[in-house]
Amino acid sequence: MQFKFLFVALLLSLAVTCGAAAQECGSTDESLSRLKAELKAELMEELRAERAALETTAAPRVERPSRLTIGGYGEAVMSRNFYSDNYLRYTNAEKYADGRHGRFDLPHVVLWLGYDFGRGWSLGTEIEFEHGGTESAVEIEEEEAGEYESEVERGGEVALEQFWIQKSFSAAFNLRLGHMIVPVGGTNMHHMPTEFFGVYRPEGENTIMPCTWHETGVSLWGTVGKWRYEVMFMPGLDSDRFNSKGWIHDGAGSPYEFKIGTSYAGAFRVDNRSVRGLRLSVSGYCGNSFRNTLYDNSNTRWDSVRGTVVIGSFDFAYDDHNLVVRGAFDYGHLSDSDMISSFNGSMSSSSVSAKQPVASDALSAGIEAGYDLFSFSRKLRESGQKFYLFGRYDYYDSMYRTEQRVRRIEWCGRQRWAVGVNYYPIRNIAIKAEYAVGVLRSQYNNEPSLSLGVTYSGLFRK
Repeated sequence: MQFKFLFVALLLSLAVTCGAAAQECGSTDESLSRLKAELKAELMEELRAERAALETTAAPRVERPSRLTIGGYGEAVMSRNFYSDNYLRYTNAEKYADGRHGRFDLPHVVLWLGYDFGRGWSLGTEIEFEHGGTESAVEIEEEEAGEYESEVERGGEVALEQFWIQKSFSAAFNLRLGHMIVPVGGTNMHHMPTEFFGVYRPEGENTIMPCTWHETGVSLWGTVGKWRYEVMFMPGLDSDRFNSKGWIHDGAGSPYEFKIGTSYAGAFRVDNRSVRGLRLSVSGYCGNSFRNTLYDNSNTRWDSVRGTVVIGSFDFAYDDHNLVVRGAFDYGHLSDSDMISSFNGSMSSSSVSAKQPVASDALSAGIEAGYDLFSFSRKLRESGQKFYLFGRYDYYDSMYRTEQRVRRIEWCGRQRWAVGVNYYPIRNIAIKAEYAVGVLRSQYNNEPSLSLGVTYSGLFRK
């Protein structure tokens, strides 16, 4: 390129010289003037091209964002419980007034993978390992003479909590098909360990409802201004596995290689963020549960039984001015609970049913508040670290109301008080500690505990 410039410059110089000589001789040769203009234009074009090439080489390389998203969350925890874990502790409370035991656990370790195919099509998957292994375990049944039983909550060795394909037409209209989170309650929609202060998930919602609740179905969702909505269609719950302590909690999964879908259900959620730092949400669920079974309920005695589950929920979160406050209230009703209790109690010992009485109504209410103490230090505040001192209160009862023919179990209703700290060295990691007391009715022993945990949640690549 440099030699070409020199050659063109030489010709231009020669043309200028010849032009000057021609002027001195009185010549007005038009061809010589035209040649001079052409050579000058060619030289300027070459100079512009060379400059553009140099600028392109020197400019930093801009990488396109990846279509693959990788993320996840996890919890490693330990607890020292200052009460007896004997299965008779509620039957003979005075005999087991003293006792203590400890536990180490990995409640949830989750890998999340997403991919953007383009043109509005995307994929989301979430694979969860609960308690560090498979979803099969040996447990002591508190309501069955303390015998050891192998419990299978869902078929398979790991839990596939989400697998969906989504078509996004606009921010206000997205269609999602597959296996996804049911958007009912505060914990189901906000179950990352950095979204609650306790070492474990909020106990009330985690007791009376599936948590996290995931089903295969169809969902429509979108955002319009400060509002977000979602509606979902899915199979109904399975009343075979409703029980006293957990109400409908165990009715969402399936011990089979498929989910029974003879009965159907729907759910909705609406969020509002009009006030800075504040989210207000209402959600609900409605669906029948009695026909979602492989057991024979064709006897005319059961013709009118539907087992309709209706849940209403309100939850909120405030995060501003170094203060975080979260809360939720859930109320649920089960129709035909007396008939379902009778049907489940008649099942054989080899069935998947707990064969326990089930309440007609259950409720859960909880609130927590924490303040960032590091906000008082300018240096710590600017470092991005946070240190929350928090308190939490829960009240829940999985047998809040029962039909006349259903035996009420008093220890299923309780309060829980907790105080503790959360230290965030960075936004995605939290180290937690809490002291809590489960306060039961007077005929039972209270259940104090001390728990520690380390958690993370976030995207590794986006």
